[in-house]
Amino acid sequence: MGIVAGLDSSSAYTRIVVCDTETGAVLRQGFAAHPEGETGGGKPTEVDPQSWLVSLGEAAGGGLLEGVQAIGVSAQQHGLLALDSEGRPVRPALLGNDKRAQLAAADLIEELGGRKAWVEAVGSVPQPAQPVAKLRWLARTEPEAARRTAAVLQPGDWLAWQLLGRPARWTSDRGAASGTGYWSPAAGAYRPDLVELALGRQVALPEVLGPAEPAGMTPEGLLISAGTGETMAASLGLGVGLGDAVVSLGASGSTFAVHQEALADASGLITSFADATGVHLPAVHTQNAVRVLRGAAELLGTDLDGLSRLALESTPGAHGLVLLPYLAGERTPHLPHTAGSLFGLRRESMRPEHLARAAFEGMLCGLADALDVLRGRGVVVNRVFLLGAAAELPAVQSMAPMLLGARLVVPEPADYTALGAARQAAWALGVHQGTLSDRQPPAWREAAVQTFEPGGDLAVGQAVRQQYTTVREQAHPQAFESAASVG
Repeated sequence: MGIVAGLDSSSAYTRIVVCDTETGAVLRQGFAAHPEGETGGGKPTEVDPQSWLVSLGEAAGGGLLEGVQAIGVSAQQHGLLALDSEGRPVRPALLGNDKRAQLAAADLIEELGGRKAWVEAVGSVPQPAQPVAKLRWLARTEPEAARRTAAVLQPGDWLAWQLLGRPARWTSDRGAASGTGYWSPAAGAYRPDLVELALGRQVALPEVLGPAEPAGMTPEGLLISAGTGETMAASLGLGVGLGDAVVSLGASGSTFAVHQEALADASGLITSFADATGVHLPAVHTQNAVRVLRGAAELLGTDLDGLSRLALESTPGAHGLVLLPYLAGERTPHLPHTAGSLFGLRRESMRPEHLARAAFEGMLCGLADALDVLRGRGVVVNRVFLLGAAAELPAVQSMAPMLLGARLVVPEPADYTALGAARQAAWALGVHQGTLSDRQPPAWREAAVQTFEPGGDLAVGQAVRQQYTTVREQAHPQAFESAASVG
């Protein structure tokens, strides 16, 4: 029996799972919080990357890694480490939630010729979180640090490099690279001209490894796999495949699906990610998900569980009440400066249960819009994996199958990101030892799930979505006229 470890270095903590290479059974686990960095008034937006190593050491304490033969590293996406010619950070690492590059992203979009030009170049439109926008922000705001920058890494790249003893080369994987804004998933190659556009000159970038290709061996003889971003590792940990989509319910929402090819969407609504196995994870993001439920719960003087109970006292369509859930503007559809709206108010609809139902239906219809963007580009969606604490709410489990138009799968809580990193490590180890093919990751046991079928409710769901769509297009006709013209 072999043993491997998966490392999940998020923005807030390090989790480690130690797994059996054959089955994926978790043998041991470790956890440690990250020290806080500069917050800018909220969560840390920049940190000393050494704090990640401190957290890793604490999580791996007590002999957690004893007997481990390989380690997979997954880490927070969209972080940026600018290194000098000696491999030292020129400033603290910028994290993915740092939004100071908003103007930088807008300038880059304009300078290349618009959203369509970026989509054709790298499959996505620059967002403030992405490294390409952070490079422009660095050049504009901290020119001395930009001048000293000789290489650019992401957090997972840097951690793997540290574990390997800081060798002469840096490595990444196609999944992590696809989120930078200067690597094309369709071409499988960097666009150095976009780095130069952002920073003003060329810098060294990590070599992008194949899915089962090892990054190297540590001084102690442990194999380090290619590593990947959090989204790609979670997909590998869940075991999703063609025909599957994943919807993540945070304050905002993200939807991605498994697809054979990279998708370039002229509207810019799709972000073209690569995955950690050799295929692709086209993603569509919404600004609003659980924030809609929390706002409605506060308005009604209850919590999410209470809101769920109230919503199930209403009926599909919420007695004609429609909530457009654009509380923080919206990315899908592209309505960055709009606000949420409540339609269909009549005396008989002005009841707490109808408002509660409208909040759930509005959130889920917004996510269904995101799924429809993918379906409209030929992506097959038969199953939807729903992640996040709100996935456990009975109202979500009741409404989501009919509104999303697919079988709903709710996995039991687990650190699928760390599990995916461990599965990648087992894959690379097996290829290294000659026991696995580099075409297919090891077949680990599937996650325990609850499954909910739409059954005969699909027609009901379609009627609710039609009510929502009619209101949405009447309220924001220009957004949908422009989307149609782009398509």
